[in-house]
Amino acid sequence: MRKEREVTLASLSEATGISVSTLSRLESGLRKPSLELLLPIAQAHQVPLDELVGTPSVGDPRVRAKPLKRHGRTYWPLTRQPGGLQAFKVLVPQGTEEPEPRTHEGYEWLYVLSGRLRVVLGEHDVVLTAGEAAEFDTRVPHWFGSTGEGPAEFLSLFGPQGERMHVRAKPRRS
Repeated sequence: MRKEREVTLASLSEATGISVSTLSRLESGLRKPSLELLLPIAQAHQVPLDELVGTPSVGDPRVRAKPLKRHGRTYWPLTRQPGGLQAFKVLVPQGTEEPEPRTHEGYEWLYVLSGRLRVVLGEHDVVLTAGEAAEFDTRVPHWFGSTGEGPAEFLSLFGPQGERMHVRAKPRRS
């Protein structure tokens, strides 16, 4: 970059405060670049640090999840790494299945994207609509499914016990 811009080592040294010998060793690969050296060089050339070090461009950021079908529902995994917090987009088709609450270790957070989602949690039986969220300890018997009025689409974040999402959905007052 320095040579392309016809800048001398001496003038770059003056602009950055880095010695000519250090700049020369950086360019020849005899010295490893550090952030302390790269930042003033990037500032002198008025380029982002990524451009100076030739960082490869970021690939396509889209998550191309393959849907999974289980128990009549469609799940799109939105996280790629195993363990820790897991994210899913879930489509529950219109139906009239009977709730079968289950328990397991973990903590879950739901956010309804569209439709109406019936949530049975312990003694509570509620309907969440688009834009509403719920969170709960999965050791409490729980089930969610269709209200029978159409499909429901929601996001589910699930984590091992103790990993909470820190988003609170306050219950409606009666």
